[in-house]
Amino acid sequence: MSKKFGFSFSWKRALGISSAKQKFARETGIPTTKSGVERKLGGMLLKLLFGKK
Repeated sequence: MSKKFGFSFSWKRALGISSAKQKFARETGIPTTKSGVERKLGGMLLKLLFGKK
């Protein structure tokens, strides 16, 4: 069993991938996570089917 000592290392954060994905998502309005994409597509589909209220 390993202890983290209050910190953890993320190679994605170290390489700047996390911040680049966040910046892309903010500027384009396109989510970069699987759940975010599913939520966005679901909302678009409901608007298409039922119209905007």
